[in-house]
Formats: sequence, structure tokens, C-alpha cells
Amino acid sequence: MSTSAADRPAGPAVRTVLGDLAPAALGVCDAHDHLFLRSPRLPGQELADAAAAAAELAAFRAAGGASVIQWTPYGMGRRAGELPRLARESGVRIVAATGLHQAVHYAPEVLERVRADLARVFVSELTEGIGETGVRAGMIKVAGGFHGLDRHARYTMAAAAEAQHATGAAIGVHLELGTGALDVLDLLCGELGVAPDRVILGHLNRSPDGVVHRRAAEAGAYLAFDGPSQAHHATDWRLPDALAALTDAGFGDRILLGGDTTTAGARSVNGGPGMPFLLRRHRERLEIALGSSLVTQFLTANPARAFAADWARPAPGAQVSQRRLSPVPGRP
Repeated sequence: MSTSAADRPAGPAVRTVLGDLAPAALGVCDAHDHLFLRSPRLPGQELADAAAAAAELAAFRAAGGASVIQWTPYGMGRRAGELPRLARESGVRIVAATGLHQAVHYAPEVLERVRADLARVFVSELTEGIGETGVRAGMIKVAGGFHGLDRHARYTMAAAAEAQHATGAAIGVHLELGTGALDVLDLLCGELGVAPDRVILGHLNRSPDGVVHRRAAEAGAYLAFDGPSQAHHATDWRLPDALAALTDAGFGDRILLGGDTTTAGARSVNGGPGMPFLLRRHRERLEIALGSSLVTQFLTANPARAFAADWARPAPGAQVSQRRLSPVPGRP
């Protein structure tokens, strides 16, 4: 599955852990999930078992899945060095992330170390590799707060915008309980100059506000409805109506679907719904309501556009955030 120099696409490409590939090769895509994840907010529920990740990928593949976008950012146990092997053995394309989550997910000393030159960290992981692994990230993940953007979120998003301008990468945004989407767009696109189609707003299913959904789609952002693996979210039953309203308004090309498995107990191999649920029960419900061709578009053509980039590589001597780009010691 690795990509040779001769096979690399000449135009926009999706940057996977095995190299760049043509967007159409992404196939059926879980647009937001986690193979590995660690946070002090989830004690005892770490996604840290490589064998369990392999089993989850195999189950996802058996359900018809072809690719997974892992939104796990810097310092949260990405296990980047494991991802190429898992991709080869499973046959599933994997995209890794750089970026930074909310401050509560980090020890203070981690934030102190990385904040000094955050944009450079993001650019380095997108263009050179994560730590010493050589595995390049293919997107930037940042996070807002509940109905607002605190100082940490604004600083992180400013660095993400710098990295986006330098590389072309898409920015995926964790919206806390699905809120704050328009504030995020005002900052990233209005103040920081990021093109709206480079922004992916996550967790909109958790706040089924049709007015906000439509305004975000009108702005040109991608809308990710990405939480069916988490059984405690009580909004899945409203999703068909939300997606129907968006498609009826002409925004079917803005919609992405994902699972967002964040705890060991949520994995299908541990008895939870996990990654396969997206392509089994969840897809079935949506196809009954919306038709199979439209749901296939959500899972294939839309993520192929959303995660593809005209990848730029900073020239020698180029500056990011007024500091020279240089190798960065990473925390995979």
C-alpha cells in the first residue's frame, strides 16, 4: 500500500501514513475516528492496545471500510510509529493528525514546551514527520470550547491557520458538544484567512441546530456528523432529518460521517459499537431515510475532497510564525 514516487498524484492528494495518494483512492471513509488515544480526562479507557486497534480495523474492513482519519493530535498517544504497519496489514488507508486539543487534555509542562513554537510543530509534522517516526500527518486537529473560544483555543487555531497556509492541510475542529461552529468560522476564516473549504467542523450531530448547520454550510465549511459509536449521545435519531434538510438546501457535498471511538469500551472488539457501526446500523438507517447513493457520497466523494490538499512544502529558510522551520522533537 505504500506510495512510490512514480505513483504520487500530480494534483491534490490525501496524505496517508504510507504516503500521498489520489483522492479517489480513499474509498469508503470513516472521516473522524481514533485507533489510539490517551487523555487524563479518560482514565482507564485509553486506546493504547495495538492488537485491539488491528482487530478494530479488520472489523471495519469486513464491513466495507477502506480508510480511517485518525484525529488524535499531538501529545495524546497517537502511536504514529504503529500506523504504517496497521495500514499495511489491514488494507485500510490511515491518515494521522497533528494539532492540539483543549488544554484540559495535557499536563501543564507539555503545553509549556510546545506552545513556544506551535505552528512550527504542526508544519514539521505535516511535512517532515511525527517525532522520529517519519510518518507525516495529513490534517490538523484543534478544538473549541462549549459555546465559545478561550485563550488556548484562539492561540491553537492561530497556529493551525499558520500551518494551513504553509502546507495546504485541512483543519478539523472538535466542537464541544457540537457548539460554537460560527465562532470558529469567524476566527479561522474571517480573522485568520483560512479558506472555508479547508475547515471541517466536527461533532455537529451533538447539537442538532439546523440554522447553525445551514449557515456553516453556506460559508463553505465541511460538516462532520461523527459520533454514532458513542452510545451515550442521544441525538442519532435526529440525524436523518438534519442531513435531509442540508441536502434539500443543496449542501449534500458538505457532509462527512465518522465514528469517533474514544474509549476502549466503545470498541467493537470489546463489545461496543466501534468503527463497524458506522457502516452497518448507522449507514442502514441513513440509506432508508436518504437513499444509498447520497449516503455513499457522504462516505466517499465528500471526504476525498475534504482531506485532499495541494500540498506545499516550506522552502529552505522559509519562516513560520517568525521562526525558522527546523526539526522538532515530537511526542507521537
